[in-house]
Amino acid sequence: MNDPDGAQVTLSSPQRFAAVEAEIARACADARRERSSVSLIAVSKTYEVSEIAPVIAAGQHQFGENRVQEAKGKWPALLADQSDLVLHLIGPLQSNKAKEAVALFDAIHSVDRPSICEALSKEIGKQQRRPLLFVQLNTGEEPQKAGIAPADADQFIKRCREGYGLEIAGLMCIPPLEDAPAPHFALTSKIAARNGLKLLSMGMSADFAVAIQFGATHVRVGSAIFGARG
Repeated sequence: MNDPDGAQVTLSSPQRFAAVEAEIARACADARRERSSVSLIAVSKTYEVSEIAPVIAAGQHQFGENRVQEAKGKWPALLADQSDLVLHLIGPLQSNKAKEAVALFDAIHSVDRPSICEALSKEIGKQQRRPLLFVQLNTGEEPQKAGIAPADADQFIKRCREGYGLEIAGLMCIPPLEDAPAPHFALTSKIAARNGLKLLSMGMSADFAVAIQFGATHVRVGSAIFGARG
């Protein structure tokens, strides 16, 4: 952003957060949706508590982390200060971290294989704590990415429900970087609809407005709020 004299102006994270909020509101209006139908997840992975706190103070309540261990190091103190914060695990989950994930997170967006289902089912039963669960799709069928192939999604969702007793709330996807995101969002929405799933975690800093057009209920925005990662 430039000032009237052409000098570069650096926005603060609360200012960037306000700009993202305004863009979400515009996208919702364009899609003829209520703003309240879309939850903004501020992706705080790699950012320190000192960088997260101003965004909390600006009014943001939902945050996303990629790793259980990193989240354990910085969120308990923040949650102790403000109990209404909602924490989402949006990165891959290892089976041996399921206990900690169920204890800490309010939503887990990366349910993608039977071993995770088994571990989550066990810990949910033990802890009597039920985070929202999203099945992660690999809509581009990229070998380096986690997630269920679209052709296998219906059967996997059924197995989650009937085989492991998991309450699946929605689907998550990350389109390939080189692809137009719209077809991937449309496919995810279609799979969710035929499986009776209401929640769609899709859209990041570069494409969340498009995701909202295709029914996203949760958008995951990091750099547009916190700035470029080092």
